[in-house]
Amino acid sequence: MQLRSAANPKDVKYYDTSRLREEFLIDDLFTADEIKLVYSHIDRIMIGSAVPVQGELTLSSGEALHTAYFLERRELGVINIGGEGEITVDGQAYTLRNRDGMYIGMGAKEVRFASVDVAKPAQFYLNGAPAHRSYPTVVIRPEDCQKVELGSLEESNHRTICKYILPGQVESCQLVMGMTSLKPGSVWNTMPCHTHDRRMEVYLYFDVPENGLVFHYMGEPTETRHIVMRDRQAVISPSWSIHSASGTRAYTFIWGMVGENQAFDDMDAVRMETLR
Repeated sequence: MQLRSAANPKDVKYYDTSRLREEFLIDDLFTADEIKLVYSHIDRIMIGSAVPVQGELTLSSGEALHTAYFLERRELGVINIGGEGEITVDGQAYTLRNRDGMYIGMGAKEVRFASVDVAKPAQFYLNGAPAHRSYPTVVIRPEDCQKVELGSLEESNHRTICKYILPGQVESCQLVMGMTSLKPGSVWNTMPCHTHDRRMEVYLYFDVPENGLVFHYMGEPTETRHIVMRDRQAVISPSWSIHSASGTRAYTFIWGMVGENQAFDDMDAVRMETLR
């Protein structure tokens, strides 16, 4: 388990490229037969992956949490971006197809990950957050999720937002999670951009071609920076930072939010003339 400390915007404005990547980029998440976890001090979010190939992988709390099991005081959101897989929660098995999701509530003692076909292994992306009560474990199918279509091809930002975990659909203590897919010919997301001091956010970019890139924009609105992203890489966005991107072609990203509230539209809009 890797540890990431919180970051002060007064300091970040002096970071060079290497330091920005060191603090905010998660570039080696998906590895065969491993569970990888990054524990951020920003709202205590956990970002991770599980790629079971040769056998099952079991989620453990590790030394960082000092708990008897991972979900003793946490909740977990999962989205599968690989082949068909299976998650077993306290003896109950659930099948997840590509882009299926799952919410696992606080108190689940054993969580195991497996692939249905080792030639096409599952790739489970994980977001975990501190929790104060237990909500039911739920498998989430994209066809059952709330969807919003935004933007236009003329603005290069035609996209579909698919909401997986949020109030009124799949209940959680604080974790909100979903996926945004850009339409062919569109490359921009979340522009005009925003911040939200009430919560932080993590993006996982995927469906990025081997020779393609995504430029993730971050920083205070008047002190913007960028991080070059590649396929299946994640980036941590503090509450004070914008979080937007442009790519060399259309891509998909998973967003996960943790913090003070769960209102999806609670955003502090940034005027285009403010950006620098």
